[in-house]
Amino acid sequence: METTFDLPANIAFGVIAVAIIVAAIRVVTTRNIVHAALWLVVVLGGVGAIYILLQAEFVAVVQYLVYIGAIVVLFLFGIMLTRAPLGEMLDLTNRTMRVGAIITAVILVTIMVFSVVDSFRDEEVDFIAYSGDVAAAQTFADLSAEEQETVLDEVAAIGAEGTDLGPVGRTETVSDSIFRDYLIPFEVISALLLAALIGAIVIARRD
Repeated sequence: METTFDLPANIAFGVIAVAIIVAAIRVVTTRNIVHAALWLVVVLGGVGAIYILLQAEFVAVVQYLVYIGAIVVLFLFGIMLTRAPLGEMLDLTNRTMRVGAIITAVILVTIMVFSVVDSFRDEEVDFIAYSGDVAAAQTFADLSAEEQETVLDEVAAIGAEGTDLGPVGRTETVSDSIFRDYLIPFEVISALLLAALIGAIVIARRD
């Protein structure tokens, strides 16, 4: 029987996840704000790579174009055009950083716990159904090779008939929503980013 466990994809996910975690830690621990923005690029790039592993290529492209190509660049413009020093921020003591890290960790854990509890609030573990699945698996193992092949063909046919889930989750639906239902907000955001870019150029030329 074929298994749905994709070893290369899972290894890639593990590597990307570790890279995202390391980069995210560097975002909040580095003393150089420019380096923090560059580490943020690594985090967002890793998220886009996970989208690609999930076969959501359109969302990955939007991730790279909007977050890395626009938002992070806008952050860098804001950093470069301020009068703040770009080196290490020596006014931050270890005590201040420790308190901020503890508060941030508590808030993050609270949000994660609330999200998990709220998402699986109505879910219950059905041990009776699980025992029935085990019994069915044992019964399947007792069948002959031809009977097992027949059962697998029937299951595959049922799965093929139920694969059409409609427009839910399709890239076409997402793109239609962006460029049809939310066209005006999308263009407003584009104009806002363009205005910020032009303003940054004007301010830089004055200096």
